[in-house]
Amino acid sequence: MKVYLSGEIHTDWRNEIERAAAALDVEFSAPVTDHATSDDAGVIIMGAEDDKFWHDHKGAKLNAIRTRNAIEAADIVVVRFGEKYKQWNAAFDAGYAAAKGKALIVMHGAEHQHALKEVDAAALAVVETPQQVVDILRYTLTGVAPTQ
Repeated sequence: MKVYLSGEIHTDWRNEIERAAAALDVEFSAPVTDHATSDDAGVIIMGAEDDKFWHDHKGAKLNAIRTRNAIEAADIVVVRFGEKYKQWNAAFDAGYAAAKGKALIVMHGAEHQHALKEVDAAALAVVETPQQVVDILRYTLTGVAPTQ
């Protein structure tokens, strides 16, 4: 199974999921999580821009190639919204995955329930922890639910 891990880049949630799911037959992919590399890849590859808008535009389009391919290749898309920062890119990824008919798992804390109600409505599962994601992956692959 192919799983794309999208969203918040400031915590270790991706590694938690990958470690806990190591025994499962899952191939994970993710966006570039080094902020500077992600922001600057467009101008590094395609040339410098004096205007910050065009600098960001090149980076966003280049990252969209990677993101769209990863979402389209995924069986499941997990999108995490963290406690800090406005994560517009994560919301966009969730919408793109939903539009593509991908199985969508959204992860966020209770403080975002109201703000993300439309995103949550498009998801097949809404969870708060990396372990819940792993439990869903295990259940999806094996049909075995965790013991209470």
